[in-house]
Amino acid sequence: MATPSPTSFSQLFNSSFDARRTSSKRLTIFGPKLKSGETEQTHVRVFTSFKTSPRTECKASKVPPGSTLKLDNRRVESLAESENGCDLFEDLKHRFLRFKRRKFEENLEHFQNLAQVQAPKFMIIACADSRVCPSNILGFQPGEAFMIRNVANLVPPFESGPSETNAALEFAVNSLKVENILVIGHSCCGGIRALMSMEDEVDSSSFIRSWVVVGKNAKLITKSAASNLGFDQQCRHCEKESINHSLINLLTYPWIEERVAKGELSVHGGYYDFVDCTFEKWTLDYKESNWEKNSRFAVKNQFYWC
Repeated sequence: MATPSPTSFSQLFNSSFDARRTSSKRLTIFGPKLKSGETEQTHVRVFTSFKTSPRTECKASKVPPGSTLKLDNRRVESLAESENGCDLFEDLKHRFLRFKRRKFEENLEHFQNLAQVQAPKFMIIACADSRVCPSNILGFQPGEAFMIRNVANLVPPFESGPSETNAALEFAVNSLKVENILVIGHSCCGGIRALMSMEDEVDSSSFIRSWVVVGKNAKLITKSAASNLGFDQQCRHCEKESINHSLINLLTYPWIEERVAKGELSVHGGYYDFVDCTFEKWTLDYKESNWEKNSRFAVKNQFYWC
């Protein structure tokens, strides 16, 4: 695929990711071997142009009534019981034992090797949202990806100081020598919705607001580029805009930019839409981007999986 010419943030997503691609070619992803010795195959399509489709309104979270933890001197009412009285931890026990039988014991040598050393190819930065587990969506197996999950999958810039996100980045890049960093955003993100809803003055008493302000530049660009859209559409725009700002923030870390400049490390963006189960992926084109002088941000290797 030819490398696209550099585009601005707003041009990039107004012209590409807000529309679905029409021409495609077929790829095959080979999954784990089945018991019969056959190989499971997943087919995806790589698209080269998009078209806009109607969006279904969705909410960032749903909290069932009565899900509060009450503590007194006599007893703790545990959240480990579901509405029908079934013990949730009993279910977790069966899931674990199933994993042990079907995964661990059948791949014992692999897990023994992992006990000695890990060498993942990917560093994943994803949202803490319960609906967007990267291992579930992209099929990562133990040892394949080093992960950090936070509210709204944000990457703070280097000058922001220590956080659990850049601590994980430092270990993944400098110790594990990962070859790819993938920042995954998603539809109906509550963190982005909080960012788009908050006033200019940050409420220092709110941990959420104090954190999502990391994405304020993405919010400003969204408000400018998508001012004619409704709030839900602006949030969707910002969900993607914030991913690219996180990619740029990654390059404020000297040890990341050094490896990217040498071609030893690539940084990618991904967007998972769980309403219609599609995934968009793109790679930052370091050589063609020049955001310091003219705010131009170039991407390459754009794919749309559906």
